[in-house]
Amino acid sequence: MSEKPIISVQNLTKSYSADITSGVRDINLSIPEGKIISIVGESGSGKSTLMKLIYGLLAPDSGSVYYQEKKVLGPHEKLLPGHESMKMVTQDFNLNIYAKVYENISSMLPNTDLKAKREETEEMMEFLKIDHLANKRITELSGGEQQRVAIARAIITEPKVLLMDEPFSQVDALLKNELRTDIERLSKYLGITVIIVSHDPTDGLSLANEVVILRKARLQETGSPVDLYNNPKHLYTAQLLANCNILSRSEAGMLGLNVQKSEIALYPEWIKIGEGDTGPFTVKGTVFKGFYEELILEKNDVSIRALNVSPGTYQKDDEVSVSFNRFLEFDS
Repeated sequence: MSEKPIISVQNLTKSYSADITSGVRDINLSIPEGKIISIVGESGSGKSTLMKLIYGLLAPDSGSVYYQEKKVLGPHEKLLPGHESMKMVTQDFNLNIYAKVYENISSMLPNTDLKAKREETEEMMEFLKIDHLANKRITELSGGEQQRVAIARAIITEPKVLLMDEPFSQVDALLKNELRTDIERLSKYLGITVIIVSHDPTDGLSLANEVVILRKARLQETGSPVDLYNNPKHLYTAQLLANCNILSRSEAGMLGLNVQKSEIALYPEWIKIGEGDTGPFTVKGTVFKGFYEELILEKNDVSIRALNVSPGTYQKDDEVSVSFNRFLEFDS
């Protein structure tokens, strides 16, 4: 991340037990201003811990977090934990469930100018497309609607950084696409830096400007979604982002591939069916995915998954030829 950072994380470590994979360990990270950052990794990799440390809800064992070159104080150093220029939307939303939508949002503003307070609240509800819900109580809303209220509460005070813990976990596929669009609008039009924690790597690929990969409490690598997907430095990153075929050197050789390193990542979309002279592969199964299907192919007892953009073309036990456009090599 080459741009001037709004947040800098330096040698950050936080452990919960003797288990070296808990919390985060020796994290160094720069977060540029006005971008969308997605922190992804498996459960227990340290994603939420890192977010809470950035916000100041947790105190690190060692290392520091800086906001605009000033140290972020932890809960032992200030009366009300959390940085004043940041807001966090948690998975429980932290709403007043007995109050109406308008009241939940407007309560974040002072009463010094009631006219301005009303106008700002109405503008924020309209921006997030929840103005029609103004007089509904929180208990009457769906999970996705409650989340929009929580976002409105967070950004109406004009923070510089919005942190979101698993924002897509409680919404269905259709609402997820709408929420992605809302987050992009927030970042672009309001100039807010957005940091998202997600267990689903596709959220980072489709939304973020930069993706941060965590594995077993350590920073694996960072980069743009395109760079990390196409040219990962680590096998784990390829496996996490692409759900790819992982083959040993010997297995790759049995498929006719000349491999120098110990393992390869072979993306399903890099396999072309009906081409090449690698010898016949047997179709062992098909998985319908809508406009494409996934074929399970086998040769010499080695199975791989390949994409077929013409569903129904092949049946189980058919023999097909394939070619490999590309594969990635890694040392163990």
